[in-house]
Amino acid sequence: MEQTLVLIKPGAVGRGLVGEILARFERRGLRIRAMKYLLVDREMAERHYDEHREKDFFGELVASITSRPVVAFVLEGPEAIAVVRKMMGSTNPLAAEPGTIRGDFGLEILANVVHGSDGAASAEREIGLYFRPEEIL
Repeated sequence: MEQTLVLIKPGAVGRGLVGEILARFERRGLRIRAMKYLLVDREMAERHYDEHREKDFFGELVASITSRPVVAFVLEGPEAIAVVRKMMGSTNPLAAEPGTIRGDFGLEILANVVHGSDGAASAEREIGLYFRPEEIL
C-alpha cells in the first residue's frame, strides 16, 4: 500500500469544503491514516515549498498557506499518489477537468484548494513534515 500527503488549503477550509473533499477520497476507497487541523507557520511553509524557493511566486505560496488553517492528512491505498493526483486535477483550476477537485472548486492557481504529493520521495518528505511516525495509524 502506498501513502501520500494531502493538504486542504486555507481557501477551501474557509469555504467549508473539507467534508466534501474528504468524502471524495473516502468514496474512492482511500483510507485516512492520519489527520490534523493546523496553522502552518512560515518555517514549515518554506520547508514545504523548498523546491520553489528561487521562483518568483515563492513568497505568494508561503503567504497563502500560512494565511489560515489547513487540514493535513495521510491517505493510503493502491497507487495512492497517482489516484490522488488524478482526482485533484490540473494545478491551474481553469485547465482542471470538471469532476476533479480543482476543476469543481478551484478559483485561482496560487490559492489552490488542495495539495497532494507528486511522487514517492516527496510523499515521504511531506508526510514527515506534518506528522510524527506515531501519529500515523
